Amino acid sequence: MNIHAPLLAVVDDDADVREALTGLVSAVGFAVESFATGAAFLSSIEDHEPDCVLLDLYMPGLTGFEVQAELAARHLSIPVLIVSAHDSAESRKRALELGAKDYLAKPVDRELLLSAIDAAMGGATALARGHQS
Repeated sequence: MNIHAPLLAVVDDDADVREALTGLVSAVGFAVESFATGAAFLSSIEDHEPDCVLLDLYMPGLTGFEVQAELAARHLSIPVLIVSAHDSAESRKRALELGAKDYLAKPVDRELLLSAIDAAMGGATALARGHQS
C-alpha cells in the first residue's frame, strides 16, 4: 500500500515564520513546500497542487488576498488557512469571504493550527500523525 503524506504549502515572506511553520507541520508527518512570495507559490501549482495552504496576508508583491483571488479565478479548491500577524475584523471578514477555511492570528498556537489543518483537510492531520514512530 502506497500512502503518501499530505502536502502543505507555507506561503509567508518572513523567513523565520516560514521555517517555524514548516518545522511544525513536518514534525507531525506532513510533506511541506515553502514559498517567500505569492507569485512563487502560484507558479508551483502549475505543476502540482498542495493539499492545503498556510497563507500570510500581507506580503510584498501579491498579497494573500490576491493569491486567494487567483486560486478562485483558476477554479482551484485548495483549502486555505490564513496565518496573519495583522488580525483585524476587516481582514478576517475579507479572507473568509474569499474562501479561507480559517483565519489564525500569529503567533499561532500549535494545537489550534493542527486542528484548523485537520478541519480544512477532513482528517489529514490524524493521517499525518499516524506516520509518526
